[in-house]
Amino acid sequence: MKSANLKKLRKAMEKELNHKRYEHTLSVAYTAANLAMVHSSDTYKALIAGLLHDCAKCISDKKLIAICEKHSIDISEVEMNNPSALLHAKVGAVLANEKYGINDEGILNAIKYHTTGRPDMSKLEKILYIADYIEPGRKHAPNLKQIRAMAYQDLDKTLLKILEDTLSYLMSAGGQIDPMTKETYEYYRKEILL
Repeated sequence: MKSANLKKLRKAMEKELNHKRYEHTLSVAYTAANLAMVHSSDTYKALIAGLLHDCAKCISDKKLIAICEKHSIDISEVEMNNPSALLHAKVGAVLANEKYGINDEGILNAIKYHTTGRPDMSKLEKILYIADYIEPGRKHAPNLKQIRAMAYQDLDKTLLKILEDTLSYLMSAGGQIDPMTKETYEYYRKEILL
């Protein structure tokens, strides 16, 4: 049953996404499964979350906003200015549930928070967030070699390092910072210092 669902989801994503996004999606799914194995988490849930994490990525900004409005999903000013980068995660959780039949709250939350993170993330949420950052196709993120090694040792420290590098990059590039990303960073910085 599980392998049939995975095959169905893979085929659906191959149709929904452009080739480059589909390759990224497969890479994230397998990286998430690897991290799940190492960190004693459910590999099947990690695969599903990885396969669906970008299911809304190829949707237009206008449609992303419309889906959020239809489902009464709050849109921050930063999200309104960067819908493709940020709203695809929230909309992806909706589509995973409504279009692809995923009812598992853990998987849906992992999809919903894979771009910004959130304070007190579940293990699956951390795994997907990190897998999206370290998957083998990713080439240009700062400290990538170090972060890839860290990911198989300590999820929290890896998460903090990714958040730190992301915030640093956005500040240096003059990009907008989603408040949830900053809040997540502050939460894990305090947690690790304790």
